[in-house]
Amino acid sequence: AEKSEAVLHDVRTTIAELVDDVFFKVMVSNAKKLGCDVSAESVAPTMVSDGLLHYKEVDVPMGEFWLKSPTHDKPNDMLDAISAGHIYGKNIIQSESFTQLRTNWNEDPAMLKPLLDRNLALGINRIFFHIFVHNPYTDKAPGMTLDGIGLYFQRDQTWWKQGKSFVDYIARCQALLQYGHPVTDVAVYIGDEIPRRSFTPDKLVPLLPGIVGQQRVESERNRLANVPAGVNHSSNMLKAENWINLLNGYQYDSFNQDALLNLAKVNDGHLQLGDGTNYQVVIFPNEANYDAATKAKIETLRNAGIYTPQLPYKANQFSFEPDVMASENIAFTHRSGKQGEVYFISNQEDQNRTVDISFRVSGFIPQIWNAVNGEIYLPTSWKKKENRTEVELELPANGSLFVVFGAAASQTKVAEHFTQSENLKFKTEWKVGFEKTNQTVASYTLFDWSKSDNPKIKYFSGTAIYSNTFECKGKASQVMLDLGEVCNLATVKINGIDCGTVWTSPYSFDISKALKEGENSICIEVTNTWTNAILGSDLGMPPFEGIWTNGKYRMKENKLLEAGLIGPITRFKLHF
Repeated sequence: AEKSEAVLHDVRTTIAELVDDVFFKVMVSNAKKLGCDVSAESVAPTMVSDGLLHYKEVDVPMGEFWLKSPTHDKPNDMLDAISAGHIYGKNIIQSESFTQLRTNWNEDPAMLKPLLDRNLALGINRIFFHIFVHNPYTDKAPGMTLDGIGLYFQRDQTWWKQGKSFVDYIARCQALLQYGHPVTDVAVYIGDEIPRRSFTPDKLVPLLPGIVGQQRVESERNRLANVPAGVNHSSNMLKAENWINLLNGYQYDSFNQDALLNLAKVNDGHLQLGDGTNYQVVIFPNEANYDAATKAKIETLRNAGIYTPQLPYKANQFSFEPDVMASENIAFTHRSGKQGEVYFISNQEDQNRTVDISFRVSGFIPQIWNAVNGEIYLPTSWKKKENRTEVELELPANGSLFVVFGAAASQTKVAEHFTQSENLKFKTEWKVGFEKTNQTVASYTLFDWSKSDNPKIKYFSGTAIYSNTFECKGKASQVMLDLGEVCNLATVKINGIDCGTVWTSPYSFDISKALKEGENSICIEVTNTWTNAILGSDLGMPPFEGIWTNGKYRMKENKLLEAGLIGPITRFKLHF
């Protein structure tokens, strides 16, 4: 058996080397002759290979994450691309994003945001949407899809125009997350066996029980104990959303034998791989099973001062503090460069939270950079604490912020708590016009379209335009307008001046620039998803003509969704 395993190992290693040498190196070489760059997604487990090695050859590593499709989500693919990008010094790490098995027609940017943010926190810094399908029809919508597979992201999406604000958010995030280099404390060796891949977080629980904590150890023991025999998906499967900030403030990468033998350097007691990534702790699982070359290199690293703790590591702290100290369900990533330190912070809970977050940074004034609206301001509360900085952050439901240290702060405004003034009082009835239907409603109260007795409104999908007027007496330094509940996106114009589009909580606008003394006009464009119109069409009551798609899937519940501007609309004032 020992001899057979050795032969099989040689065969598998040869296959892995051929995949790299004969396919990827040749392809990249030929592409360069044509002036082209090469991007690649995961090679394993499709091929018997090293899941990280081929990313050494390509220009842009690429992962893949799925939306509402847990049986097809690919945490290994994401971690292969991210870890390989870090260890091989590839700054741009992109992903096929929001792929799904069944387009249910209820997708909107607010739904996508927590999934997006979680993968940005993992290390992705360029998004590719899956998928833009050409619809050849100008009289049929939603039209053609990839047989109902993938996110519906094209010109016939109801929120396509207003969705620019969502894309702007992604662009701002990418710009900051491509700055400098990643800060990652822990490197985990994936071993000599073939096939081999990056470590998913569950594999770290038995290795670092003290760091992950007893609660995680117990939950993982229960998960594994309750997976029925023969079931490989659906029951207690590994879900990325359940593994946020596993190492309690430390981030980790995986690395392979090629990086260990050919790239590993020692820099001030740290393992250096890639382009500026330094690891303070290196984990070598199953060390007794490594080959001679690997064992020799490990010994060299230890002699040079690299910290390789004995496993399982049961202490609750390493010899250095976590990069980020935060409460549960806060995802983060950290980029470092010559101009400063950039932290991305994501609230992965669907509720407003005020959290104190401690950063392993000192000597700088923290700034808050809000990628949703592009604003930059100073936090209302922060303090230095020994060699750390503690910042109080107000995070909306599924909200995210960048905390930046080192940028010039002299001209940056300070965040203020707005005091609620009143529910905004409107002078007349709301006039609500529904596009494509020739339906106009006058109402003193805001209402859910799906509760209407008129089928052309009840089953409406698209944009409705609300118009009204209100009085403004006196002018505060700053006035915010909060729309309350919105289903699903809204654009506000005051006196014809565009005040922006909201697509995620909080649904509020700064309307100061547009206000005037006396009477003001307000126009609110509200857009919902395709769900209700497609259901109405299925029931023989389409709200307008031309509703058709080859996307055959529907929500499991097959019900109408709340739609429109629900409110209440509130005005907030700020006086300096």
